[in-house]
Formats: sequence, structure tokens, C-alpha cells
Amino acid sequence: MAPTKSTSGDKSLSLNFISVPPAKGQSPVGLVVCLHGFTGNSQQLAPFAPMFALPEYQFLFPDAPYSSPYGGRMWYNLRSRDDQGLTASRQQLTDWLKSLESSTGVPLSRTVLAGFSQGGAMTLEVGLTLPLAGLVCISGYLHSKPTPISGKSFPPVLIVHGRQDPMVPLSSAQSAREALKAVGVSVEYQEFDMGHIVIPAVFGVMRNFVMDTVQASQVRH
Repeated sequence: MAPTKSTSGDKSLSLNFISVPPAKGQSPVGLVVCLHGFTGNSQQLAPFAPMFALPEYQFLFPDAPYSSPYGGRMWYNLRSRDDQGLTASRQQLTDWLKSLESSTGVPLSRTVLAGFSQGGAMTLEVGLTLPLAGLVCISGYLHSKPTPISGKSFPPVLIVHGRQDPMVPLSSAQSAREALKAVGVSVEYQEFDMGHIVIPAVFGVMRNFVMDTVQASQVRH
């Protein structure tokens, strides 16, 4: 089936997104939601779905809620001192993710949230508060250290970063790893010889992480 562009849920909560269903039209084993970076959009990311080699999974590629003054979309304005739009965007993304089970049939426990750059930051910002199977932060960063809640566990996290990243320094990934581990998050961390891009080898790492975390989540639940 071809990718479809749609909205989900109440208009005040919805995000435009591209959906790539399982290759053979069966019910999805799991869901992978991919968030683009600053000035990106869903149309840039959707063609990468086959690179994951997960034909039994459904992929969703949402557009961030704000138009960027530099072209494309943004989750919040990186160029403003107060990260204008972050609070509203965080709430909108949270509500949208919670609404997905009703439209896809896939619970959060079988959903992996992944993001690139600013999308990676949003993945950690929102994903650590939800009972997701796992989180993938690619070339991203951590806004603030999450607060542990008694009796509640965090989803496992995969952090991937390029050693030659000129946009988000490698130190951002390393500090995110240490901050997350300090509050009890299970972190898988890998560096690659790449810039602010995603090379093919990264998809293999992400594929294994998605399969392992969704399977492990099913055992937990």
C-alpha cells in the first residue's frame, strides 16, 4: 500500500502525518513514529521507511505544528531565547501519541518514538513521560534531566550520534547519555563517523532496537 497523509483525533490535538502501513496490509506488529528536525517535514522522512526493513510495522511521520521562518516545519523556535512554542508543542505531541491506539490498534507499549535532531530532543522530552516500548534519539539532545517517579519506569533509549556533527556537538549526546543513566534509564549508545545526517548503518542499529524493545515490552505487559 502507498503512504497516506492524514490527521488524527480532535483538530486541536491533531498533527498532519504520513502513514506507511505494513507491507502486506496485515495488522501492524508495532508502530514506529518518526519526528523530523528543525526546518524538516514528514515528506523528507517518509521515503526512509523501507530502510528499517520492518515490513510488519506501521510507520507514522508527523509534521511539527509550526511553520519555520526558514522553511519547513519546527517543533519550536530554536532561534528564540525561550524556545518559543516548546510547551504547546510538547502537549500537542503527547496528546496525539496517546490518541494513536484508537486509530491504529497499536498500544503505546508496542510503539517506538524516534526523532532526528530537534525531533530527537522532542522524543526525549515527551517519550520519557509515556509508557512507550522505546525511544530513539538521532543527532539530538536533552532539554532537561527527567524527574524519576516512584514506581514508574522509563522506556529504554537508543542514542545515536555522529562524531563529526557540526550542528549538534557530540558532547550533547554524551551528556544526555550520562544524565539519563543517572536517573535509571536504560541507554544504548552508539557513535558513527558521520555528520548531521543518518547513514545506512544506523538503520540496522535502529531496526534491532525496535524489534528488541517491542518484544521486551510485550513480556513486561
